[in-house]
Amino acid sequence: MSLLGPAEIRILADKLNIRPTKKLGQNFVIDAGTVRKIVRVAGLDPDDVVIEVGPGLGSLTLALLPEVRGVIAVEIDPVLAAQLPLTVGAHAPELAGRLTVVLADAMRVLPADLPEERPTALVANLPYNVSVPVVLHLLETQPSLGKVLIMVQAEVADRLAATPGSKVYGIPSVKAAWYADVRRAGPVGRTVFWPVPNVDSGLVSMVRREPPATAATREEVFAVVDAAFAQRRKTLRAALASWAGTAPAAERALRAAGIDPSRRGEQLTVEDFARIAEHRTAENTSGSASESTAGSGV
Repeated sequence: MSLLGPAEIRILADKLNIRPTKKLGQNFVIDAGTVRKIVRVAGLDPDDVVIEVGPGLGSLTLALLPEVRGVIAVEIDPVLAAQLPLTVGAHAPELAGRLTVVLADAMRVLPADLPEERPTALVANLPYNVSVPVVLHLLETQPSLGKVLIMVQAEVADRLAATPGSKVYGIPSVKAAWYADVRRAGPVGRTVFWPVPNVDSGLVSMVRREPPATAATREEVFAVVDAAFAQRRKTLRAALASWAGTAPAAERALRAAGIDPSRRGEQLTVEDFARIAEHRTAENTSGSASESTAGSGV
């Protein structure tokens, strides 16, 4: 099986009258060595079913197909979605049965939109303008995903893999850590793309694990995270005031969770945020019960 080379990619793009657009965050990988590296670093097993977001002209798809049981390619562009099976049929006809193309927006795709066989891995060169929302959406809606290897803008890779105390630690770092152990998996040069982007890229690896043990829901924990980093220069007592109702209420939740109210969000782990959410929930539940008892005349 041959992979697509730079000249062939450009010829195919001309044939389809395709020009990569900033609106869709398209930068096609034209280097065969890079797609082989992505597949290698992903650590895939022969029984894996991979979901690939934004397969484009099929460079990475062709490298994935021989290594796994199936590839579910989610493509938003109808021209590219129609071409992908033809490209696979021309370059790897013996593997065509392993490919399923889903014409959809990855930001909105749900399990019902995919084949019955659940994806076990996400491997993708994600569009830079929606990379974080896409990966978080898929981790939330596709619980069968056990591992992730994505290529994103280097700055985004740093944020996703950041640990507490880092200057780039923030909302993406904490929310990704809710689902998985996250790490940087290597840099990617600019010249492997067409068109050549004006930013560096990087690989991010994620291995799914259980979320923190907490009585709070994911939505409740993420609400705390959003509030804490909306005003990241402020202390948690001040930053969480609107979330808790008042600054004193925020302080009570923080102290109950064992968190110093003078700390800042960038210093906390996902487990810390879960404890804060849990204690606010407990306080509200207690308050609601008291009000209910008082109103009943008991």
